[in-house]
Amino acid sequence: MMDMNQLIKEINELAHKKKTEGLTPEEQVKQDALRKKYLEVFRGNFKKQLEHTKIKTPDGQLHPLKYMPANPKKMH
Repeated sequence: MMDMNQLIKEINELAHKKKTEGLTPEEQVKQDALRKKYLEVFRGNFKKQLEHTKIKTPDGQLHPLKYMPANPKKMH
């Protein structure tokens, strides 16, 4: 599995090439796949971080965060 630094490096290289000379269709597919992988890894890391986050209430107790999916009806 590729680490975040390597993913970012390759994404940035392709972004630079896209701005300067353009990408081949194969490179565009690779760029899209790398961005998708980056988001998967980022979201996974962020979710793990939140799983270990606790909220301290005024009475001094610690409570773990609970996952609550967004309600699509409330979103604008």
